[in-house]
Amino acid sequence: MKKIIVFIIAIAFASCSSDLENLNQNIKDPAAVPGESLFTGAQKNLADQMVDLNVNINNTKLWSQYLQETTYTDESNYDQTTRSIPDTHWSVLYKDVLKDLDEAAKVITNTTYTTPELEALKPNKLAIIEILNVFAYAVLIETYGDIPYTESLDSNNLLPKYDDGETTYKALITRLTTAINNLDTSKRSFDGADRIYKGDVMSWKKFAASLKLRMGILLADTDNAFAKSTVESAVSSGVFTSNSDNAGYIYLSADPNTNPIHDNLVLSGRHDFVAAKTIVDMMNSLGDYRISSYFLPTSDGTYVGGAIGTEATFTAHSQVTPRVENAVEPGIILDYAEVEFLLAEAAARTFNVGGTAKEHYDKAIKASFEFWNASNVDDYLAQPNVDYATVLSASTATTPWKEVIGNQKWLALFNRGLEAWTSIRLLDFPIMAPAAEAVSGYPNRYTYPVVEQTLNPTNYNAAATAIGGDLPETKLFWDKY
Repeated sequence: MKKIIVFIIAIAFASCSSDLENLNQNIKDPAAVPGESLFTGAQKNLADQMVDLNVNINNTKLWSQYLQETTYTDESNYDQTTRSIPDTHWSVLYKDVLKDLDEAAKVITNTTYTTPELEALKPNKLAIIEILNVFAYAVLIETYGDIPYTESLDSNNLLPKYDDGETTYKALITRLTTAINNLDTSKRSFDGADRIYKGDVMSWKKFAASLKLRMGILLADTDNAFAKSTVESAVSSGVFTSNSDNAGYIYLSADPNTNPIHDNLVLSGRHDFVAAKTIVDMMNSLGDYRISSYFLPTSDGTYVGGAIGTEATFTAHSQVTPRVENAVEPGIILDYAEVEFLLAEAAARTFNVGGTAKEHYDKAIKASFEFWNASNVDDYLAQPNVDYATVLSASTATTPWKEVIGNQKWLALFNRGLEAWTSIRLLDFPIMAPAAEAVSGYPNRYTYPVVEQTLNPTNYNAAATAIGGDLPETKLFWDKY
């Protein structure tokens, strides 16, 4: 009898042991992530990186002199190294955006959906992924110059070569054109997984065309003919025509899905930022009605900005309005006001975009006022220090329209540090105030990440040499003046 019992136990043990591998599986984490979920994650990481003002992540709202620090002023003084800002920006865009978009495209391509209707949405999903790929790579080039591109997402190659910035930028425009042509506006795309346009393909087509317009304008000083054809092609595809077209990531009211500015200014309980003197002084001098949409007055009812690069007492200076720090304020990555300013630039360069520089300039300012719920836009436009023709004739700049458009474009780009920084470098207006304890000249680029210098020295050194030196002051290929 004892032998029979032992035999039964042995059989039972043997049958259980054959399934030991399954016992070691984590049933709470999915073995595979849907491509749509990867797309949503990449979209959020991209928006967060563009919107954030955390000094460990993105310093461009300080460099664009919209904000000034209250206590720790390193970043306002152009310190890129203490907090390894270039490393973070590089890592987020490559690892958390581009790599996830790449994987999303692969998964969606290889997924067989349950109905023919869902299967038919694949081309639109892949085209939208491609549009965001172009956006992310463009930001990298605008930030660093030459970057890894052709070898950038190969996990088996940890030492990628760097590609020429201008050549790559033009290749990205070609990719963008193909993506625009591949969009089928009679069908939808991601729906709930899309936190920007909720799957509306026509909106994505307008976004892609507007991005193409922006990229074309960026090349105008380095290859005018290429820029002209790119811009005119973008306009013919159909760019933004109202604020309803704005590309804004939809945040939620609960952490960790709030607008990151809410996290930095409200949830953190910190008082690290106030308005910067540069923007407040300009808005005060212009009598700009948007100032109350951007900032709060001080206790005496005036608007006061902190001097650049110096400590600024929180209570003695203006702070951002509740709207700016609202948890659900959309994370704007491209908007109608910017598009109209780009069209004004194009018209000033005699590109065929329909309308005059003044007409687009006026539309841009009106769009900005509308977006910020500011009043009296017609009165503002009629002021001698705002009216396009009057300010143009009074300008002593080498290229007067760059000063006129550059100043007002910068005001409209408030709260969008990266794009404002790019506009400042391209148009050379407004003129930024000197930082009190600057560790470099005004930054024309992020320096390359330390990790690249350490782990990929051969390719890093070649890239640094090619762009003219891995320095903050090095002008990139598109920044000619």
